[in-house]
Amino acid sequence: MDPHQDPPLQQESQKYDAEDAGDGRPADNSSSNINDTTSDSDPEALAQVPSGLAYSVFSKSTKRWIVTMIAFSSFVSPMTANIYFPALVPIARDLDVSVSMINLTLTTYMIFQAIAPTLVGDLADAAGRRPAFLICFVIYIFANLGLALQKNFAALLVLRMVQSAGSSGTVALSFAVIADVAVSAERGKYMGIVGAGINIGPALSPVFGGLLAEYLGWPAIFWFCMIYAAVWLIPYALTVPETCRNVVGNGSIPAQSWWNMTAVDLCRARRRKRNGESLGGARTKQKLRFPNPFNTLKVAFEKDLALLLFYGTLTYLVFILIAATLSTELEAIYHYSDLQLGLCYLPYGVGCCFAAVMQGYILDHNYRRIARKIGFTIDYKRGDDLSNFPIEKARILPASPFLLAGVAAVICYGWVLHFETHVAGPLALVFLIGLCVTGSFSILNTLLVDLYPEAPATAVAAMNLVRCLFGAGGTAVIEYMLRVMGRGWTFTFWGLVLVLFSPILWVLTKWGPGWREERRVRKLKEEEKERAVTSRP
Repeated sequence: MDPHQDPPLQQESQKYDAEDAGDGRPADNSSSNINDTTSDSDPEALAQVPSGLAYSVFSKSTKRWIVTMIAFSSFVSPMTANIYFPALVPIARDLDVSVSMINLTLTTYMIFQAIAPTLVGDLADAAGRRPAFLICFVIYIFANLGLALQKNFAALLVLRMVQSAGSSGTVALSFAVIADVAVSAERGKYMGIVGAGINIGPALSPVFGGLLAEYLGWPAIFWFCMIYAAVWLIPYALTVPETCRNVVGNGSIPAQSWWNMTAVDLCRARRRKRNGESLGGARTKQKLRFPNPFNTLKVAFEKDLALLLFYGTLTYLVFILIAATLSTELEAIYHYSDLQLGLCYLPYGVGCCFAAVMQGYILDHNYRRIARKIGFTIDYKRGDDLSNFPIEKARILPASPFLLAGVAAVICYGWVLHFETHVAGPLALVFLIGLCVTGSFSILNTLLVDLYPEAPATAVAAMNLVRCLFGAGGTAVIEYMLRVMGRGWTFTFWGLVLVLFSPILWVLTKWGPGWREERRVRKLKEEEKERAVTSRP
């Protein structure tokens, strides 16, 4: 069984074999048409499989619209975490508390940033992406409204936690939507687009925060966040369809619950109900239930996923520690203003964006290269059965040179700061760190979604849980390390940590496919037992 296919849909393969390579037109069921389409759009594409159910029936234009909206939503979580930094001192002054007390709001924010996605991810995989997005953004909008109006520290502390709960699940949801609509062979470029949205946040939000705090006052930061979320939420609620494969399959099965329907779908459903028509092919109506956060923890107990989570977390930890200390180190060396420090994040953001877009095309190219090498036939229409494909190798090989260059950049960055060279030195190295280290982390996230296709939001939520907890610990000790070890040896230490644990990637390449197959067989046996139990009279 293809781990990406949805078994209940197999019965409807003739009815809904509607899209050829994503162009939205009915297929003529001829292999020549499929091959012609592929050869025109991608000269490196391999022969296509001419029968079976399409992986996704959404047209190319619909996919582009979905990915565009998801990319803008993925901007919210990193923006919210970083836009706050330039305003710490004026907030402390206006609320008459110390900066250390304001820093407590950062700690509680990161704790909720780790916990909230475990709930959101399970909700999204069970009830659908739309209700999860709608709940998250409604919470986020009201939290920002309260933050903009509050005038005391207790309200700030509580509402920042609520704000984190609303925003932090959007990253897991974004990656899950890509897994819903894109086959493995083209998933890299779509992940790259979403990754660009995620990586722009840490770069641009300190600049926005500095400008808003300096010219309009710090409450304007929260008004800006609220307006951004509201402007995004309206077109999403009205036009973006449900994509969760547990709810609508490949997009051909009509959603039954109003929260899974767009405004157009809801109007059509009501008209059909008035006319006495049924929604053919519809599944049982989804029920909203309280999500189970322990489903996220199950991911960490799979051998291959646990290793991937661990090394991905180390990669994240390296670049987040650099981002967290960049402003304080540059202020101490060059005595820049808050606005100038915010602008110093731009090279890092530019590097992240280049990495996100570039790594997508590199991943897709390497996927085709390996498929051609082993004689594997890529099916862009229906998705590939990865049980016979070394997806670990296809993803990890492109990450290796990025990691090597990233480690060198991290070590050099520490010593450039140590010798207090011209500011061009650290800024150029920050660009390389954003390009290489953050790019490697994005590649590992793509592999995580490939390895856990049945619940991608839950898998990404597991990564989010581990990395945020490690990030909270790392940011708590980094200042002490800098003070005791010095800038050069501190960042040399973190670069060598990546080198020390890099054999994990080799282990995943060698034994990962076997562990993945064990998990697939185990899940099939569990499904058979469940069917046997439910079929008993």
